Amino acid sequence: MKFEYVLLALLSFRPYSGYDLRKWLEVEGQFLRSRAHHSQIYRLLARMVADGWVEFEVDPREGRPDAKVYRLTSEGRRVLLEWVRSPYEPPSRFQDADFMARFGFTVALDRQAAMVLVGTEFDYRRAQVARFRNRPRTLRFEQPVPEVDPEMARAAFERMHEHGARSVDLWITWLEETMRWLEAG
Repeated sequence: MKFEYVLLALLSFRPYSGYDLRKWLEVEGQFLRSRAHHSQIYRLLARMVADGWVEFEVDPREGRPDAKVYRLTSEGRRVLLEWVRSPYEPPSRFQDADFMARFGFTVALDRQAAMVLVGTEFDYRRAQVARFRNRPRTLRFEQPVPEVDPEMARAAFERMHEHGARSVDLWITWLEETMRWLEAG
């Protein structure tokens, strides 16, 4: 997922300065994206202004530098809704931060698109479990270095599999509950 979609989605909620966007991402949005550097945010905002997706007004600040307050344009709204309604391709890892960001903003903008998004993720994870849950799990060791303990390695990987299986089952349950919530409106 491109970071500019997150910025467009935030700007669809209300106007923000670059500083306020960064502050929001560091606190409320900390699970949507790893640290977003302020230079990255300002660089994207400048590009989005040039592309006609956002515009800004200068907010004079006494005793501090003036702030540019950005808002979505009609073209930015079109691009945002195009992203929200575009096909979703689930990654191999579940509970992906990109899915969560897309879900959070899509629900607010288009409930039907959110249902398609959740349904796609649900179907993919169910098929993934069916394909891989009971697969043969083997680790092969051929001339390992002396420090390798094959039995401990096998036990560790089995523990990781068990944890992953429980986690993906919980994720699938969340997806089912979320779909019911969306359907109820």
